[in-house]
Amino acid sequence: MNSTDDHYTYVVRPGVPDVGTFRSLRRAAGMSDRSAEAVAQGLPHTWHGVVDEAAPQDDPAAGRIAGMGRIVGDGGACFQIVDVCVLPEHQGRGLGTRIMAELTGELERRAPATAYVSLIADGDAHRLYARFGFTGTAPRSIGMHRTV
Repeated sequence: MNSTDDHYTYVVRPGVPDVGTFRSLRRAAGMSDRSAEAVAQGLPHTWHGVVDEAAPQDDPAAGRIAGMGRIVGDGGACFQIVDVCVLPEHQGRGLGTRIMAELTGELERRAPATAYVSLIADGDAHRLYARFGFTGTAPRSIGMHRTV
């Protein structure tokens, strides 16, 4: 999926960034960092991932990854959408929407109809996710987490 604004051409494609880019995207977007070792172990287990590349109109060869998102899970019963983020300088241009459209589209194409798909919405991100059919689980259930 391609789009253009006054300054950049954006191209969403399947894939995951390299370890360094993954870590810098998360940090720049205000998300917690992960160790290089953890990222190197985890990225190959992505069920489906997308990156959004931004190339300046005046220098297309200077493009770089401006956003990403991944789906992880067991490949059948349970999936989780993770690592959806966009560099601050590219936010507000629909990249998050494009990333979510690609991820949910892949789930609709390949995941069983009874699969459980979850995500954690930080801050105002719940507004974006609601547009793709995600709803809060409270009070029936509550999201929890633990760091090793």
